[in-house]
Amino acid sequence: MRGWRAAALALLLTGCGAEPMAAQPTLDGQPPIVIAHRGASGERPEHTIASYTLAIEQGADFIEPDLVLTKDGVLVARHENEISETTDVADHPEFAGRKATKKIDGKDVTGWFTEDFTLAELKTLRAKERLPKLRSTDYDGKYQVPTFAEILDLLVQVNKGRAKPIGVYPETKHPSYFTAIGLPHEAPLLAILAEYGYRGRTAPVFIQSFEVANLKAIRAKSDLPLIQLMDAEGGPADDAKATYAAMASPAGLKAVAAYADGIGPNKSMVIPRGTLGTLGDPTSLVRDAHAAGLKVHPWTFRRENYFLPLGDKGGINPAGHGDLAAEIDAYLKTGIDGLFSDNPREAVPAVQKESAK
Repeated sequence: MRGWRAAALALLLTGCGAEPMAAQPTLDGQPPIVIAHRGASGERPEHTIASYTLAIEQGADFIEPDLVLTKDGVLVARHENEISETTDVADHPEFAGRKATKKIDGKDVTGWFTEDFTLAELKTLRAKERLPKLRSTDYDGKYQVPTFAEILDLLVQVNKGRAKPIGVYPETKHPSYFTAIGLPHEAPLLAILAEYGYRGRTAPVFIQSFEVANLKAIRAKSDLPLIQLMDAEGGPADDAKATYAAMASPAGLKAVAAYADGIGPNKSMVIPRGTLGTLGDPTSLVRDAHAAGLKVHPWTFRRENYFLPLGDKGGINPAGHGDLAAEIDAYLKTGIDGLFSDNPREAVPAVQKESAK
């Protein structure tokens, strides 16, 4: 839906005569950062060197690898340790016997898991598009699963001569699960970051997790910047009593600030959507987080109509592209310190335009 129809419906749904919200500052007064979510994952298969490289070319400030471990303890980039959605593992008869059902974060998951493969075996697989109904599959089968070291090697190359280096924003995926099977993230993650020169609070890195104990363990060993991820529902997999809603309260944010430098909330926690998919009024989350000294980096901004608010859709085709810049602009006005996007091509100029005002 575009043009006057979208505008008219928005007025009917949100009420006429409302005062436009004045733009709020970021925590440190610096322009918001754009974090390339799994690279430029809206245009290339996620978590591939091609995806990260394209994101860098499009101007992203940080690239985001989700990290899981192999059987031989190597950190690799996959959204999940179950890899049938993002690789061609199901097409490899030699690995048919590896298919299994495991309990991950309290849920039964069936498929193939990175911890059952050596790195050499994973390197025989090829990445594929995770959302084939919404995005091109033209690049399926072209790229390997990268190691974290290979991603950092890429950054070493692209950062040569740069005054402001492109940063890395790794997420530890299912850390308590991996610890339980004898493959903890913390030691190899901190070791490789130190090897590549990521030391101290000013290093161009953020380490993120939906869990809490993992971040606290890292904080005990390092002063690298940490981000506590939060979803709109549920709570950390490593604490059955905690909820993200409670963690997002003023008291909860104060507790988070004791071990982390910021939060990465589901964007609906910053601006919720109404029943018809329109953007509502901003919550107090950004203001409350800033009061606790925490940066706010919401996720995830995507250009497909399927993901956009009603007023920013570009038609009824779910795979069509709408006005991502308009959605981003609404969030920037809340004072967020950065955002995760699958589409740096659109997100970077949207942020730059708002920052130039």
